[in-house]
Amino acid sequence: MGTILAIAAVNVLIGTVGLLQETRSRPLTVAERARYAEQDIARRWQAWRAEEVFPAEVEYTGLARVRQLARRVGIAPEAPCSAVMDAPVASVLREHGCRTVLRATYVDQTSTFVMTVGVAVLPDEETRVDTAADLPVDDRVGVRPVAFPGTVADSFGAAQRQRTGWTAAGPYIVFSTAGYADGRTRAAVAPQEILHSELWPAAQGVAGQIVRGLAAPPDIPRCTQGNVC
Repeated sequence: MGTILAIAAVNVLIGTVGLLQETRSRPLTVAERARYAEQDIARRWQAWRAEEVFPAEVEYTGLARVRQLARRVGIAPEAPCSAVMDAPVASVLREHGCRTVLRATYVDQTSTFVMTVGVAVLPDEETRVDTAADLPVDDRVGVRPVAFPGTVADSFGAAQRQRTGWTAAGPYIVFSTAGYADGRTRAAVAPQEILHSELWPAAQGVAGQIVRGLAAPPDIPRCTQGNVC
């Protein structure tokens, strides 16, 4: 009986030590730090306010490395991936489990160019990489423009968009499409004009800044219970 009690006491002591080790704060491992960052970035589309995903003003670099500023015109309601993308892109997103798309429209500081940016949310970064590899190489398809009545972007529709493209980071593919605020159609603008215009650098710059914000490395705590181990 004495031996049995001694063994039981040792088991209780071992269990107590194990519990203390589980509840005591300790430094995060490399794997835990990577997982923390991945999870923090992946939830931003949902955890952040729309105004954080799409800032009121976005600074970007235009032609000749000149700093430019784009202003947000409006934010569209969250939408299903298939509903706001052209069919060739929508089918790829659907195949890879796209969760949703967030969209907003911007104008450059001269109100000459209009740009719609669409954030497609994929399940994880690996899926996003596979999705991007399957996207069509065609600057005529991508996210559909969002017009806002009574603003400089009130005539921005499918016929007015000049080019489309995308950039990506984390679980996000950020699509962009751009056109002229005066309503000119793609057919009415010479290809050479687009190649030498600020329009496309503006759209790319705005999309790039938005995806960088969404995928920026978070502040990671040093320990399992904060910054004190």
